[in-house]
Amino acid sequence: MNIETIRTICTKLPLVTEDIKWGNDLCFLIAEKMFCVVGLSAPLQVSFKVKDEEFDELSSQQGIIPAPYVARYKWILVKNANVLTTKQWEYYICQSYNLVKAKLPKKALAQLDKINIKKKK
Repeated sequence: MNIETIRTICTKLPLVTEDIKWGNDLCFLIAEKMFCVVGLSAPLQVSFKVKDEEFDELSSQQGIIPAPYVARYKWILVKNANVLTTKQWEYYICQSYNLVKAKLPKKALAQLDKINIKKKK
């Protein structure tokens, strides 16, 4: 796995934006809320949100830990990008996107829907 593949997975999702935060992290956002964070320095490390019931199992695997500062929100940090297959990366990133999107206020969701409709035209 590499940063370009992660970027491709993230940017295929609807209405995703990118931002550099803290000087060294590439963040992928939906309505200005992060759903995936990629460290720009080697080795590749990626954080994302998981379901509550997956958190303990995933964060106890070799190469994956609870994400610093955001573990209480069920974010994990994949320290070894090779512990997940490409299919798993796609699944977890898409799931993180959907988990974050589901928590957006109704007003933000309505604005996203308007933008999405305009893009489809």
